[in-house]
Amino acid sequence: MTDTRIDPPVVAGERAMLRAWLDWHRETLAVKCQGLSEEQLRLRSVPPSSMSLLGLVRHMADVERAWFRRRLNGEDLGGIYYSDDDPDGEFDNVDTASAEEAFATWHAEIEHARAAEEACADLDATTKTGRQGVHHSLRWIMCHMIEEYARHNGHADLLRERIDGATGE
Repeated sequence: MTDTRIDPPVVAGERAMLRAWLDWHRETLAVKCQGLSEEQLRLRSVPPSSMSLLGLVRHMADVERAWFRRRLNGEDLGGIYYSDDDPDGEFDNVDTASAEEAFATWHAEIEHARAAEEACADLDATTKTGRQGVHHSLRWIMCHMIEEYARHNGHADLLRERIDGATGE
């Protein structure tokens, strides 16, 4: 794995710090997937879990969309890989999924998320669409996204080590 991540600053304003840590975690997932074939990206963890690196990429594309486009911006969009009828579709349906398409979709959702975040005047801006009646601040969303990536990057560490023994931070 070639690690091209830029470490977040140790001193910065709140918004710059949140952006840097979120981007660092986004790039961490990309590093964990780097250099693997589609077949390797599809390899599952351990039964009964359907988790795979490709599934994690697809999941994070849906999470980026849900928080930044659907909730923060109020865009009327459905899930990309999951639906009410298939709530784990991003993980369950990878056997014939295209890694190229999944990564392109994930990167596009990241760019939409960055644009949505940058369009907000400040971190206290709240979502246009509530979740269970609760409107979240942009600050909360960015902290949640860092947590979401950090948790799943831990899964990615284990998946990658299982595939080819590669480890790292």
